[in-house]
Amino acid sequence: MEIGYKLASEAFGPQELIRQAVRAEEAGFDFVEMSDHFHPWLDVQGHSPFTWTVLGAIAARTDRIGLVTGVTCPTVRYHPAIIAQAAATLALVAEGRFTLGVGAGERLNEHVVGRGFPAVRERHEMLREALEIIRLLWRGGYRSYEGKHLQLEDAQVFDLPERLPEIAVAVSGPGSVRIAAELGDGLFATEPKPGLVTGYRDAGGRGPGYAEAPLSWAPDEKSAAEAALSTNRWAVTGWKVMSELPNPANFEAATTTVRPEDMAAQFACGPDPDRHVEVVQQFVDAGFDRIVLMNVGPDPDGFLDFFRDELARRVRALGPTTTSAA
Repeated sequence: MEIGYKLASEAFGPQELIRQAVRAEEAGFDFVEMSDHFHPWLDVQGHSPFTWTVLGAIAARTDRIGLVTGVTCPTVRYHPAIIAQAAATLALVAEGRFTLGVGAGERLNEHVVGRGFPAVRERHEMLREALEIIRLLWRGGYRSYEGKHLQLEDAQVFDLPERLPEIAVAVSGPGSVRIAAELGDGLFATEPKPGLVTGYRDAGGRGPGYAEAPLSWAPDEKSAAEAALSTNRWAVTGWKVMSELPNPANFEAATTTVRPEDMAAQFACGPDPDRHVEVVQQFVDAGFDRIVLMNVGPDPDGFLDFFRDELARRVRALGPTTTSAA
């Protein structure tokens, strides 16, 4: 079991994200995971710096903590050749501490380059081709690739680490689970669904399972739920909505009826460590072993202290308590 800290690039500027990563290392986290967005989910979040620059600065400011993208879409806004080069460089700068998390993307971030945003079946075809291109370039030498959606012409990544980054593939259903098992080194999810992990294992996947546990720490439950509602009500809309809406204004309109109690039902809200452990336990029971604590409360430093003093020992000791295959 490894425990990660979510760096919310939608909610904080670059200097603050670097500061939080340094503090997360001091608090005892095993890794930090950072989203790779062009837009925030809601205008009130107010940020979206370039993830790769921030992660490079974090690598230079830390010594031990792992770095993970959660997740990068290597098909529309980026070409996979660029991600192959960026990930290899970051792995060198971080001295082997980097894991590349990838996924099929969201319209929110990918439509900005004017190429449209394909339907899910085509997105999965593109993700498969992108992973094949990344793997090909990581073999060294000049490489070309002719796919249905993506092409590569006489490209070489000159700076490759001796130990290549692991690739964790975001999954939400059978199609993406198969891609993770065949072309990834692990899987990544945001829901505690045991079927995602069992499907990955049944398809031959043997790597770690990353998952984000939704938490909102504050000195009282009410302010924690209100903070979660203000900045993260998009999280209760479900993946089909999250992947399709184009701009923060659309998420604003789609979440007008979400209430604080809706947030408290999904997020661990408040200062009670038992409730936070309860939410994390769902993901452990589902088979995930790389748990990312996604705190959306109003006080990041308070949460980091809470983790160090009250939560770390308890969540590290968790093991599966159910055998559900839902």
